[in-house]
Amino acid sequence: MNAKAEHYDVIRKPIITEKATMTSENGAVVFEVAIGSNKPQIKEAVEALFGVKVKAVNTTITKGKAKRFRGQMGKRKDVKKAYVTLEAGNTIDVTTGL
Repeated sequence: MNAKAEHYDVIRKPIITEKATMTSENGAVVFEVAIGSNKPQIKEAVEALFGVKVKAVNTTITKGKAKRFRGQMGKRKDVKKAYVTLEAGNTIDVTTGL
């Protein structure tokens, strides 16, 4: 397996919400990442895919909610988010595709 595919396995998709937009004003970008990934892997993947310098990576795991699916109780998947702070002068435009 090549390295680029591994980076795409770590970073799933950008998260575009009101909170994520507010953090982007401070030079941070929010991504949904693989549950098993760690901060050094996330940093390496972002630097390789977007060609930017990463200052810091903060992660959070949001537990999936219990919801009803067609009358049956089910559970949404847990989601891991990475708040990636970029070095000054680096930007990522998440509105365009990869």
